[in-house]
Amino acid sequence: MRSSPGGRPAAGSGGRRGGGAAWPPGPTPARARHRARTTRADVRHWRGPRSRSLTWRASPAFAVVLVLALSFTPTVVDRLVLPVAGPYLPHASTPPRGVGAAEKPIGTPPTAPSSTSYRLNESPDPGQEMVAYDPCRPVHWVVRPDNAPPGAQQLVEQALAEVSVATGLQFVHDGTTTEAPSGSRDNYQPERYGKRWAPLLITWSDPGETPGLAGRVVGLGGSSYAQSPGRPLVYVAGSVTLDAPDLTAVLERPHGRAQVRAVIMHELGHVVGLDHVDDPGQLMHAENSGLTGFAAGDLAGLARLGTGECVPQL
Repeated sequence: MRSSPGGRPAAGSGGRRGGGAAWPPGPTPARARHRARTTRADVRHWRGPRSRSLTWRASPAFAVVLVLALSFTPTVVDRLVLPVAGPYLPHASTPPRGVGAAEKPIGTPPTAPSSTSYRLNESPDPGQEMVAYDPCRPVHWVVRPDNAPPGAQQLVEQALAEVSVATGLQFVHDGTTTEAPSGSRDNYQPERYGKRWAPLLITWSDPGETPGLAGRVVGLGGSSYAQSPGRPLVYVAGSVTLDAPDLTAVLERPHGRAQVRAVIMHELGHVVGLDHVDDPGQLMHAENSGLTGFAAGDLAGLARLGTGECVPQL
């Protein structure tokens, strides 16, 4: 993946629908051109997550944890999946405009560190530098509790709290769900979640249910976006899928809770708009050598992503 100075989006990221290639990704495929149309003609939305995940390269402190707990070489390979535009859907619908939107941002991002060691997810619109969540609305989230290891809820809450502080975005827990992870998740599911954009979905899965977790992959994360004419692209529905068997094993080892929490934080970084960065001193680096929290570059990128535009037209 090519780097870009100053935290600007990098071109050339690629992947495949429903899985992607082990890190580094293969040749960039042609971007899908079919956009999902809706019955509300002035809103376009795309289905399918912008998913990326973490590579762990064990430092001496973590080498035993990873080798013994995961039973393979001390790396957990990153997997990259770009959003795939949905087919033409004349029957699709979108939520009423502005559900949950306030007149101004409901949180305040912190002053960003001066670091430029971050990279934003590539924007599909060449004229838009970054895609972010609407800061005038809370980001609702749900958990499917199936397969979750002991203490998983607390780790998720702690990871979300870190992202909230770093971005100013406000996260609201809506409880549990029975929704399964999917590479073609609908952004709008009124029968399940009411007349609003679908919440951030966090699931503990396995390679049998989620083939993208096969091999050394322990997590996938990303968001889908929507657009109203004349307004910027906005993330509206995200997902994080975690490998329950492997991460449960990690939790049983020394430093396991901190390591699993860092995996969740990394995936949430992708959800809100961060891509991998070349600097190995950042949590958003594709290979983690023992970091358990966001570093200066991560925090600079997250603070910037908290300054997205409010779009009540969605």
